[in-house]
Amino acid sequence: MGNICRSPLAEGIFRKGLADAGLEAEVETDSAGTGNWHAGDAPDIRSIETATGHGIDISLQRARQIEPADYDRFDLVLAMDRSNEATLKARAPSSRHGRIHLFLDHTLGRRDDVPDPYYGGVDGFENVYELLREGCQSLVAKLGAELRQPSG
Repeated sequence: MGNICRSPLAEGIFRKGLADAGLEAEVETDSAGTGNWHAGDAPDIRSIETATGHGIDISLQRARQIEPADYDRFDLVLAMDRSNEATLKARAPSSRHGRIHLFLDHTLGRRDDVPDPYYGGVDGFENVYELLREGCQSLVAKLGAELRQPSG
């Protein structure tokens, strides 16, 4: 929603996965929120600390709100929960709805929300990290297979 908890953590995990797979130059990635109330802010300190604990630095990321051009710029737009998925689809041109998916549904085949850890404790951020790590690993593997497939 505000691009300070789940999304920056997912972006950091995904970027690391892409780098580990040698795909970072082939895939453009970014995170954004549906709201603008944290625009320009660093991620929540609990997201930063969770990422750091797993060898990922997200401290330089800054929150931003999704913009209309993003629906054309990105082939895939992943929402952390069904509420954000609905908001994204309501704002996107209908021709771009096929690019918008629920994160866990698209990555792990589970139509579940990634819980928002904002109002909870540090353990919630660690639980979210594990969900995101599992999903990002799956996504990197899928993208790697697609990108390495011979064209023709």
